[in-house]
Amino acid sequence: MKKAIAMLLATVMCTAMLTGCGSDSATNESSQAAESSVAETATATTEAAATTEAADKTEGGVLVFGTNAEFPPFEYVGDDGEPDGFDVALIKAVGEKLGMEVQVENMEFDSLVSSIGNRIDGAIAGMTVTDERKEQVDFSNPYYEAVQFVIVSADSDIATADDLKNKTIGSQLGTTGMFLSEDIEGATAQTYNRAIDAVNDLVNGRVDAVIIDKNPAEVFNTKFEGKVKIIDGAEFGFETEEYAIALPKGSGLVDQINQALEDLKADGTFDALVAQYIGE
Repeated sequence: MKKAIAMLLATVMCTAMLTGCGSDSATNESSQAAESSVAETATATTEAAATTEAADKTEGGVLVFGTNAEFPPFEYVGDDGEPDGFDVALIKAVGEKLGMEVQVENMEFDSLVSSIGNRIDGAIAGMTVTDERKEQVDFSNPYYEAVQFVIVSADSDIATADDLKNKTIGSQLGTTGMFLSEDIEGATAQTYNRAIDAVNDLVNGRVDAVIIDKNPAEVFNTKFEGKVKIIDGAEFGFETEEYAIALPKGSGLVDQINQALEDLKADGTFDALVAQYIGE
């Protein structure tokens, strides 16, 4: 690609040297046309390179996906010390459909998006599709719908959106829960690298509530039975969200992963994973 661009730039320079002494419009138009040709060719070459790279990755290679194994049942650390959960199993099943090996790397959630395209090939981490994230990455088709829940202490009187005003609210760094907390009037948004740490602080009275997705909220409700209770986000006006797989901008893997997701739903694998990890 660099060689092709260099050759085209050389052509433009040669043209400029031959016509540089002239000042007629024809000369200017010729120069502008040549420059435009270089830019268009460079863009086309870059896109072709991205497509070729994506194609190469799907020929028995290895894909590395990032996750944050602090979000059960979608991702957590298994008994063997390795990431496990619905998302982990799903992306590995996608890899099988693509004829590829998938490696899953456990990372901080807040660093996932910025790592896509350099450190990792993509991310699957109960990641909600947002306009802000779409500016940085491309998403697969959504594979799961979710809503935020509020976790409070068992004896708390918090029940509505107004009750959260001026409270200290815990959430995991970089998540929808954090963004919602920051928008609540008078609230102090307390962030954590791990959701479990937020819930521990709730149990110990350091925060008044925790905002987190429904499924992990249910897991923590069981883990801290009798100490906390969970409230459906609908009571606070929270809207339904969609999880999707994040990939580099312009990645040729988007279409292939979308097809793999369709195939997994069609052959029953997707529903089997939901039953195994989520229980729905």
